Amino acid sequence: MSTGDERARNILRELHAAEEELLGRTVVMSDGKAGAINGIELDGVHGLRISISGHHGHWPISTIRYIQG
Repeated sequence: MSTGDERARNILRELHAAEEELLGRTVVMSDGKAGAINGIELDGVHGLRISISGHHGHWPISTIRYIQG
């Protein structure tokens, strides 16, 4: 297996782990939007981006200010 293949598998493994951990959890974003995370995707520029129920668009995961504990 090439180094590139191994890195790609690691990225997909981490994406799957993030989905298991975050999908369905309620968040508050830095701009005040709040809702349950209903989607996670990879973005070549920002890394992980999330979509929130009740709001159109996708936001970088770094803009989360609070995650339901």
